[in-house]
Amino acid sequence: MHLTGMSYNYQQAYARNLGWVTAAEQAALRGKRVAIAGMGGVGGVHLLTLARLGIGSFHLADFDTFDIANFNRQVGATMSSLGRPKVDVLAEMALDINPELTLRRFPNGVGSAELADFFNGVDLYVDGLDFFAFEARQAVFASCARLNIPAITAAPLGMGTALLNFLPGQMTFEEYFGWAGQSDDEKALRLLVGLAPAGLHGGYLVDPSAINLKERRGPSTIMGCELCAGAAATEALKILLQRGDVRGAPWGYQFDAFRNKLVRTWRPGGNRHPLQRLAMMLARRRRPGGNT
Repeated sequence: MHLTGMSYNYQQAYARNLGWVTAAEQAALRGKRVAIAGMGGVGGVHLLTLARLGIGSFHLADFDTFDIANFNRQVGATMSSLGRPKVDVLAEMALDINPELTLRRFPNGVGSAELADFFNGVDLYVDGLDFFAFEARQAVFASCARLNIPAITAAPLGMGTALLNFLPGQMTFEEYFGWAGQSDDEKALRLLVGLAPAGLHGGYLVDPSAINLKERRGPSTIMGCELCAGAAATEALKILLQRGDVRGAPWGYQFDAFRNKLVRTWRPGGNRHPLQRLAMMLARRRRPGGNT
């Protein structure tokens, strides 16, 4: 219910951020533009979290619609949104938080035809693509490296998050993960191992058969998605305001709420690091039809 006589006011809406940020910093956040590809499990909650932080402009991309299988983790998935485009549902939710937002929607996703417009005037990219969107993810991160746009990826793993920043002039996504020339199965394995070298989430998986990279399926939780959004939004604030300790790949970290553990990781060379190569070798042996 809307209270009569009340109208939107940006300063009042974000006044409770002050103290953790200055009034000048809040005004700076209002002038920033963030691109998010993917409006599903992590992308949708990324958008709403950053909207409540006071970011003033977004580019949003997703070609998918909501399905009942999304209910366990996607903030836009409700009975009233079934069958509706995710990008439209989340845009409406964000505009209901801040009706003054500047939003550009990319309902065809981030194919080669959309990339230039998607990144035009953008200050930061936050990754919300599906785990298996290999071609799109490769193209998006390559564009960020070429355009000197900082990029954040936070993966919902179990009941936690693993976060990596890719910063201008530092290690790129390709240099870290080593996807060039690899099959989709190998890209999936390299992404999973590279995102979380600490592997905190593996110890409490009760049914390993729920993960099948070949069939492109795996379990998920809303806790993981929401922890991703909190971690990514905090990194976004530090990057956009140029305040605080921001470490790019090969530095990363994983926090697991189920195990109450935080591990900061450092993998020089990314997946070329000896520990990563060993982890990938073991993962290949464990998967169905794996080889050595």
